Amino acid sequence: MSELHTEIHERRILGTELLWAFGVGILIAATLSMIVFTALTRDINPPSNVERIDPKTLHLSGEFAEHNLGTMVAPDGSVTVRGIATQFMFLPRCIAVPQGRRVTLRFATPDVIHGLLITGTNVNTMVVPGYVSQVHTEFTRTGDLLMPCHEYCGLGHSEMWATVQVLPENEFKPDQDGRVSCAQR
Repeated sequence: MSELHTEIHERRILGTELLWAFGVGILIAATLSMIVFTALTRDINPPSNVERIDPKTLHLSGEFAEHNLGTMVAPDGSVTVRGIATQFMFLPRCIAVPQGRRVTLRFATPDVIHGLLITGTNVNTMVVPGYVSQVHTEFTRTGDLLMPCHEYCGLGHSEMWATVQVLPENEFKPDQDGRVSCAQR
């Protein structure tokens, strides 16, 4: 009788284990299906737009050439800031932006992974070699904000920072080429 009792007990345990395995399998399948469905239907991409750039030549010509860095106001009034994060500095060292207007920040790096953080704002992104990092924001108050690198990038990391000057709209005046720099103040 004890042999029969043991066999019934083992079958009950096996049945319970199979039920749990089936339930967990359904849960995993549902979760993965939801992730795939959402990614395909909502067009979800990483924050960097997956825009690629050659890190070895980014500074030689095009958007990230030295003469294109800094704040630029397009004829339609849109503001774009272009910069390079390189060991151990941001170029340019100071960026002028308007208060209360949407600003697009575009950064690239030729060397290692850097972090971009503007204190007191929602700007916090990684700058990865081979990709353009793009962030949209609106600065709500005027003044100078610190922009440190928050990703360890080597021995000079602690000295890697820049300044963001948020100017009132009446002081944010582009020159004839559409450029605004900190030195114009």
